[in-house]
Amino acid sequence: MMNLTHELIQTLWAVLPIVVILFGFQVIILKQKIPHLKRIIVGFILVWIGLAFLIIGLEQALFPLGKLMAIQLTSLDFIENPNHWQSYYWVYIFAGCIGFATTIAEPSLLAVAIKANQVSGGFIKVKALRITVAIGVAIGISLGSFRIVVGWPLHYFIIGGYIIVLIQTYFSPKSIIALAYDSGGVTTSIVTVPIIAALGLGLSSAIEGRNPLIDGFGLIAFASLFPIISVLTYVQIINFLNHDKPNQ
Repeated sequence: MMNLTHELIQTLWAVLPIVVILFGFQVIILKQKIPHLKRIIVGFILVWIGLAFLIIGLEQALFPLGKLMAIQLTSLDFIENPNHWQSYYWVYIFAGCIGFATTIAEPSLLAVAIKANQVSGGFIKVKALRITVAIGVAIGISLGSFRIVVGWPLHYFIIGGYIIVLIQTYFSPKSIIALAYDSGGVTTSIVTVPIIAALGLGLSSAIEGRNPLIDGFGLIAFASLFPIISVLTYVQIINFLNHDKPNQ
């Protein structure tokens, strides 16, 4: 009960500035009445309570379970040869699966996908965009887990990834570039971040020679980068397949 009360207070302080800014601009700057005021107030209350319960659920179940799985998958009872990166293949598979699942469940991604579908007149499919972004996160988290296992520097992967993004951006349709970049941002939200952070800290704590402070963080950077690559790749493949369509 104390945990719920504490989380409700913390969430209220997080939501309150948003409410003040929105209402303040509407009333003071725009000098307009707020339409459907009662419905909006009820909506904000639902957001406040819902976020509090969601955070408690993540902290009580998903966060510790993700860390526990990372520790168990890297234990000497499960790994045949801890000195070989190939022995950690179940870690990479688990990381990819959990990255895909958490991204599909991400409310912010669903909201962006729905808006993209509406603005594009149905050209961008909600399901296709969500799956494409989720695949990008899955690949990114798997690669990030591999980096923790082998102990290679983070910046090698990030710099290399953004070089790929820059090249893809040059050859991609302008209409999709902004959406692809935003797709990387919406993956680092309330569902994905706690689980990915738990996975990274669990791996770095369990693998000998890794420092949780240095190696445990960085998976979220992979989760932000690789969806950009996957969305741009998806669009480029569609354009390639439809290249000769007008001539048929």
